[in-house]
Amino acid sequence: MPDSATPATSPASPASASSPADPVPAPSRPLDHVACIQAEWSRERPDLDVSPQGVIGRLHRLGGLLTEELCVVYRRFGLSEGEFDVLAALRRAGEPFERAPGELAVHTMVTTGAMTKRIDRLERDGLVTRRRAAGDGRGRVVALTQAGRELIDQAFTEHMRNERRLLDALTRDEAAALEPLLTAWLARVEPPQEG
Repeated sequence: MPDSATPATSPASPASASSPADPVPAPSRPLDHVACIQAEWSRERPDLDVSPQGVIGRLHRLGGLLTEELCVVYRRFGLSEGEFDVLAALRRAGEPFERAPGELAVHTMVTTGAMTKRIDRLERDGLVTRRRAAGDGRGRVVALTQAGRELIDQAFTEHMRNERRLLDALTRDEAAALEPLLTAWLARVEPPQEG
């Protein structure tokens, strides 16, 4: 009698013939970081449903990893993530590539205090200028310099190449399915933007 762990080798043996109906065992994958955390919480707090961590935890972790990859390109151009955002917001404004500091804060989702520090650094580096707003002695306008426009055009081109590289980890179908899901979810969580 053959060992139960060793398949019979006789061609007449039904056990040796594989049937298409037989289920194929899925290859086992090691648990990822989030799954390990879920398993520990499930053991320690079996009274709680920890399944939301499967989505939220992975999005949070993925967001951090993607940000690290994006910042590599910003640093290549001598910019922080926040400085890149300011230059990009000015460039997207179109001619004459300027916005009020408060408008920039809204577009980049930071406080006006944080925005002032970013503008100070960019102005010091000759990438933006500040001037009084026409018709408003108290108001200010921030504008791209020629050097700032050239830098953000180069940086944004490289940024798009980098995003394409990161997205290419998914198939086209996966990316096409993911975008509307993220769009719908974000619309339910993020307050609508004016303008």
